[in-house]
Amino acid sequence: MRDAVIDPGSVRIAVAIPCYDEAITIAKVIADFRRALPEAAIHVFDNNSADGSGELARQAGASVHFVAGRGKGEVVRAMFRELDCDLIVMVDGDDTYPADRVRELIAPVLEGRAEMAVGTRLENHGAGSFRAMHVFGNKLVLRCINTFFRTSLSDVLTGYRAFSRRFVKTMPVLSKGFEIETEITLHALEHRLPIVEVPVPYGERPEGSTSKLNTLLDGRRVLGAILGLYKDYRPLEFFGLPGAALLVVGAALGVLVVEQFLSSGQVQGVARAVLAVACCMLGLASIATGLILDTVNRRARELYVLFADHIAGAQGRRSSGSDRQ
Repeated sequence: MRDAVIDPGSVRIAVAIPCYDEAITIAKVIADFRRALPEAAIHVFDNNSADGSGELARQAGASVHFVAGRGKGEVVRAMFRELDCDLIVMVDGDDTYPADRVRELIAPVLEGRAEMAVGTRLENHGAGSFRAMHVFGNKLVLRCINTFFRTSLSDVLTGYRAFSRRFVKTMPVLSKGFEIETEITLHALEHRLPIVEVPVPYGERPEGSTSKLNTLLDGRRVLGAILGLYKDYRPLEFFGLPGAALLVVGAALGVLVVEQFLSSGQVQGVARAVLAVACCMLGLASIATGLILDTVNRRARELYVLFADHIAGAQGRRSSGSDRQ
């Protein structure tokens, strides 16, 4: 399920920069990416900045889009909706990601090897790049995703990514805040969209620039998003495994009740018998729920594949028409 390889000579590239109160760094980020990727259009998505970041971005030559809804997820939704191009580079406006590695990042998408390329940070970062507990939090989230979805990614919360048109136009963004990176990653895993990781150095914020991430609140939201998406994407596992465990417990308790009845001629331990029946009933209901939702998911994936292939086909026809002209 790959797009046709994008012709680098005719590709339309956009660099999209989510921005919230980044007046200290936004002009430099724009200048760095214009120098590293001069053929790309630079778009800044200003999320109600109060420090004039949007005006500074306009003065630096970027196209500025104002996003009223607060939160990075709202910004990414606007970005995916408003930009119409073959490849989108998303990068935070805090000057922590290296613009000079952007061609490495977009290469897998241009070559058709990936629908999303991810600039991973955890292997190469400065001592002050992450606040206290952030490395632990990143690794905890990573471990949860790799365990639940049986994958081996090395960074899922990075803000430096490149997307194909197919990815952008077929992903429904539901998150509002910083859990958006988790949603993007799990969307790719669920729909088997190829991901290529590109290790990049992660820098420190310049003096005066502060992270907008709330360690505990946003960490809870990210973990909640993982659990919710695991339920949505793997309902048979989410409901079936606890259901099977309840059935085993109920069956074990039932065996004891039956043995006592056969030996004594009466039911001893009514509470145990009721608990056994309840466990079996709940277990069967949970397994049935998982089976039904898994069937619904399968039908939804079929519709997604048809829609995504339509988007990819339209892109291929447009590219062929451009070549003939």
